[in-house]
Amino acid sequence: MDETFTLIPLAIDPSTKSISTSNPALSSEIDELNKLHRAFVSLDTPNQVPPPPAPVNPKRSVQINKMRESGNASYKKGSYGDAIKMYDLAIRMASERPGWEASGLVREELSALYNNRAMAQMSQQMWPEGAVDAELSVEMKKVGNVKGWWRRGQCLREMGRVEEAAEWVRGGLEFERAGPEKANVGELEALGRDLEASLAKA
Repeated sequence: MDETFTLIPLAIDPSTKSISTSNPALSSEIDELNKLHRAFVSLDTPNQVPPPPAPVNPKRSVQINKMRESGNASYKKGSYGDAIKMYDLAIRMASERPGWEASGLVREELSALYNNRAMAQMSQQMWPEGAVDAELSVEMKKVGNVKGWWRRGQCLREMGRVEEAAEWVRGGLEFERAGPEKANVGELEALGRDLEASLAKA
C-alpha cells in the first residue's frame, strides 16, 4: 500500500511554547491548539491536569455576572452603547470557557447575554444586529426563552420582513406552549396576531 508523508511547517516559541506555521490553511487549527495550551498552563490543579467536567471556575462566573450587571445598569440609564460594550465583553468571556467546563452553563450564560445585547441594540434601532443576537439566544435555549423569540420577531417586523417574522413567531409559540413558560406567552401571542393581521391586509 502506498503511503504519503506530508511535512507540515511548524515552529515552536522556546519561551511561550506557542506553535506557529507558515501555512495559512492551518492557522485556525493552530490558534485553537495554542488557546488550549494556554488554558492548561493557567490551571491551578496539580501538574495542570484538567478537572472533571462538573467544577466551574467561580472567578470567571463572577466576572461574567459583573459585566452583565454593568451592562444592565448602563441600559437602565439609557447608555445603550456602553451596555452593548459590557455585553460584548461578557459574551467573549463566556465563549472562552475551557472545553472541559459544563456546556449547559455556557449555553445558559450565552443565551441570556445575547438576549440582553439584542435588547440594547433594539433600543438603538439596530434591527439586523438585534435579530441576529435574538436568534443566537434562541439557538442556545429554545424553550423558556419567550423574550428571545419576541425580540427577533419584532426586529424582523421592523425590517419589513413580516412574513418571515410571522413564521418565526409561530415556531416560537410551538416551543413555548410546550415549555415551562407557557403562561407567559401573552406578548408573543399579541405580536403573532399583529403580524397575521398585517399579512391578511397585504
